[in-house]
Amino acid sequence: MPGPTPDVDDDAPADDSDDGVRIDMISGARMDGLTGMEKIRLILDGVRDGNIVILEEGLSPDEESKLIEVTMTEISPDDFTGIEIETYPKAEAGDQSFLDKLMGRKSAQKLTVIGPANQIETLHKDENLISTLVSRK
Repeated sequence: MPGPTPDVDDDAPADDSDDGVRIDMISGARMDGLTGMEKIRLILDGVRDGNIVILEEGLSPDEESKLIEVTMTEISPDDFTGIEIETYPKAEAGDQSFLDKLMGRKSAQKLTVIGPANQIETLHKDENLISTLVSRK
């Protein structure tokens, strides 16, 4: 007869093995409930751990500026070399909601890839593709 099963914390990170690169894909719904600084902390904490962070809906221009500003204050040659960030629009103007078209707003949906500057290198970027080389430390 099997013994009791341990409690599993779904929010706990996987073991820190050196077998690969961890990618955190964060949904727009997860980011909706956070303030700008909470979003920045979530992103930077993941990147400082060596993870690649992919945001389903990206950041606002103000949040992106603040992310860069906070990153610059945390750079340390021995500890944290900074971030590499690539963003592009996810939806074309034809895919906007009726209300957005009526109000003259452009779609804010974006896909954003953020990673440690010493591990991620953008090889190619266009409106349909971000091609990135990710290396292990």
